[in-house]
Amino acid sequence: MREFILNNGINCCIKQNKDTPRTAFTLNISINDDERIAGQYSLMNRLLLKGTKKYSSEDIANIMDENAIELYTEMKSDYLRFRFVCLNEDFELALSLLSDIVLNSTFEEFDKEKSKLIGELNAELDSAKVKVSDLFTKNIYKDHFYGHSYTTILENIDKVKKDDVINIYKKILETGAKAVALVGDIEENGLIEKYLGAIPASANSTSNITIPKPIIQEYTEIIKEDANQAQILQGWLVGTITDKEYPVLMLLNIILGASGLSSRLFLELREKKGLAYTVRTSYETHLKSAVFSIYIGTEPGNIQTSIDGFKEEIEKIKNIEVSEEELRNAKNNLIGKQQFLSETNSQQANIMAYYAIMGKPFNYRETVIEQIKQVTSQDILDCANKYFTDDYILSVLKP
Repeated sequence: MREFILNNGINCCIKQNKDTPRTAFTLNISINDDERIAGQYSLMNRLLLKGTKKYSSEDIANIMDENAIELYTEMKSDYLRFRFVCLNEDFELALSLLSDIVLNSTFEEFDKEKSKLIGELNAELDSAKVKVSDLFTKNIYKDHFYGHSYTTILENIDKVKKDDVINIYKKILETGAKAVALVGDIEENGLIEKYLGAIPASANSTSNITIPKPIIQEYTEIIKEDANQAQILQGWLVGTITDKEYPVLMLLNIILGASGLSSRLFLELREKKGLAYTVRTSYETHLKSAVFSIYIGTEPGNIQTSIDGFKEEIEKIKNIEVSEEELRNAKNNLIGKQQFLSETNSQQANIMAYYAIMGKPFNYRETVIEQIKQVTSQDILDCANKYFTDDYILSVLKP
């Protein structure tokens, strides 16, 4: 692994994986400001592949198809991601195309993409699971742009103008920190400097994203007349990647509901009580906050029983130390997942660039794995008591 800094201050890392035919490249640019109008960032992301000063959207699509280049832009909560995978011999072509998109996008087809976004969001909201997640998200991140859910975007999208999107992107490009990761069997030979050297400097970038407000216990529900099941989401604001409890929360997620058949919630609520086919936990991190949530889909008559089941398992994890065997199994499960999710060049480039844009070293995954190994049963107990309080959001969808 080789790290270096371009003349414009962009942090880069190259990892050589010999005898791999395809090269993966990721460029992350930090989002330093709260989204002012819900939908601005989503529309901006959609328009980045719709043409540049040199190429039309059709030209871009043809170049990608003819050369088997997979190139994407993705809008995350704290950063904008550009990435591609290509054959080793087409690396310079793919990099030049990405550079042109980054520097010269014209944001054509604005009205068309806005209409498509509205249609897609409305279609997504036909799903009961998406609908309850939407309700939960905008309540746990109330008055914060992390809470700009699908319905929030739909309520505000008509206020978004093309000039707003262009100006927002210009500001992101000028002020955002940048991180580049390249993984594959390839010699870079100064090509990154050649094609990304014109991107505005990324030194002294500072995040102005506000810290979400603390929450108090709140119950919200929504009625969906044609729903066959009740959908329940309960969640807390917890520590994120910058907090010392990060590896502990990852293990709590595995123990409670993210390890499939062996997780506590699956065994207790599905296998023993027959309350649901699907029950799981999730740990979703942003730069300034994170959410730990429990989800279940169940019969409408089982809503209170399911909520009581959540409470029972949370009380257990807060009051009874996890056994050494269960903790060891959770660590093995989590470390195995970490390794499974970094097998391909693309996965490795994405992970490296993710950690770098979040202020960590490119190889921070190795540090996380070592931290996971050091977590004790007492750490699990302390973390559960710190975060699993009575200040939570509980959202229910029912027929």
